[in-house]
Amino acid sequence: MTSLDSRTVNDPAAAASDGTPPPAEAAPWWTTAVVYQVYPRSFADSNGDGIGDLGGVRGKLDYLAELGVDAIWLSPVYPSPQHDNGYDIRDYQDIDPVFGSLAEFDLLLAEAHERGIKIVMDLVVNHTSDEHPWFVESRSSIDNPKRDWYWWRQPGAAGAEPNGWGSAFSGPAWTLDETTGEYYLHLFAKQQPDLNWENPEVRQAVYTMMNWWLDRGVDGFRMDVINFIAKQVELVSGPAAATDGGSPMGAQIHDYLQEMHRAVFAGRTGEHLTVGEMPGVSIDDAVLFTDAARGEVDMIFQFEHVSLDQGTHKFDPLPRSLVPLKRSLARWQDGLAATGWNSLYLNNHDQPRLVSRFGNDASWRYESATLWALVLHLHRGTPYIYQGEEIGMTNVKFDSIEHYRDIESLNHYREAVEQFDQSPASVLAGVHAMGRDNARTPMQWDGSANAGFSTGTPWLAVNPNYPAINAAADQASARSVFAFYQRLIALRHNDEVVALGAFELIEPDHEQLYAFTRSLNGQTLLVLANVSDEPLTVQGAWLPDDISGAELLLGNYPGDGAAALRPWEARLYRL
Repeated sequence: MTSLDSRTVNDPAAAASDGTPPPAEAAPWWTTAVVYQVYPRSFADSNGDGIGDLGGVRGKLDYLAELGVDAIWLSPVYPSPQHDNGYDIRDYQDIDPVFGSLAEFDLLLAEAHERGIKIVMDLVVNHTSDEHPWFVESRSSIDNPKRDWYWWRQPGAAGAEPNGWGSAFSGPAWTLDETTGEYYLHLFAKQQPDLNWENPEVRQAVYTMMNWWLDRGVDGFRMDVINFIAKQVELVSGPAAATDGGSPMGAQIHDYLQEMHRAVFAGRTGEHLTVGEMPGVSIDDAVLFTDAARGEVDMIFQFEHVSLDQGTHKFDPLPRSLVPLKRSLARWQDGLAATGWNSLYLNNHDQPRLVSRFGNDASWRYESATLWALVLHLHRGTPYIYQGEEIGMTNVKFDSIEHYRDIESLNHYREAVEQFDQSPASVLAGVHAMGRDNARTPMQWDGSANAGFSTGTPWLAVNPNYPAINAAADQASARSVFAFYQRLIALRHNDEVVALGAFELIEPDHEQLYAFTRSLNGQTLLVLANVSDEPLTVQGAWLPDDISGAELLLGNYPGDGAAALRPWEARLYRL
């Protein structure tokens, strides 16, 4: 694997001529940081209405400070009709009353900053809600000044959609608006019309809004499907076969992000974070997006590794296979080693729980939760913890689709059962495995009613296993997932090899072993992980050195098993 001159992360022109890595303080703050994602609706409810809110987040800041995280990524809290749980925004410069108010947001921001925790907002500007004033104006007539703020097209032959693009939430990506007789584009739900970034007025309105939030004190943005803001314009009105299932992303995306950087971030003092969610991008794309010299974004979320266990579609789960997963992650480590930076994640608000998806959440829940924590956090990049991950929360299996709330799962179920005549049980099994509500069940704080999430009726039912799996019980346990995450976060803060060291995968074809080294300035760390229910002999040609005298820095079993890795055992050595 290619080694890193860590200065290229911050300033490619500043690398020493002999390639000697600079001091750790030369690297950006986020190279030693850990980000915690809060999904406010499901985190903590402070007023008993069954929906999490900003008051609930404020009440848990000490918990997050104790965990040791450096920043909170706050999923959308803007005013919204909630068709897609806040990712359909009605007003970019306010707070939805269900979550609180701008005054309460300011309190959250101030109290987080007092604890040394940054707040990163979710930025959703590929689309708005169809209730946003911009779209209300745009759809009012074909000659409205805001008509060109969205993608409108005349019907195709025999009144068909302008092209064959499909929505990510099932069905076509075009909806006919009866008022004007034209179709509007929505890559997601029909209530989420896509903004037309070809229009400079749209771009300036977005930049003005972003500056408003930064002036208020927020510390950056996680940018939802940001690569989709640039469309392949020649295909928008093209024939039905023009898309062939590929990404709609257009080449002008780099121009847009560079313009955004100049208009919003250039010249600002302080430490801001920009991370772009970018489905379908390649490593070559990511190098360009995250090259600091180009002024686009600091890092991206890519989807390759979380798509490997999907068959013909997302809800067609495949058995877990370690080899393609570690090869994929290693390929991204290698590809962004010399220029750019990785985001490290295995779950978020759109993904199933990692301990259920990649581990064994029944017999080996603690071990597999901590194994994947160690493996992920020891890769090179910025780790993202999704709420509940730090206590080993699991997927949920509701016995009826009526208990689910996610628009993606509900649309898929209806389409599969009603249009394609699939059995309800088989479709529900796919939702159990891959549905987004797995991540959205309320945070399990303690063993009291509703897991301590709310004194009211939760908007989405709590996972029934909450009496056994909750934050209070975990923190009181001798085998605490929370405590393990604390130690991992401290390692990233204090050990520059963890933050900046070069990555090298060992035994890429081994179906049970996940092993790699991290090296910097003559120091080497070794990760050994047994991703299985069976013991694994440690001795082998794949070991870089004799580990008998190596220092064991962290492990998820007591003591050192030496000759054998126990089921789901993970160890971190300093060689």
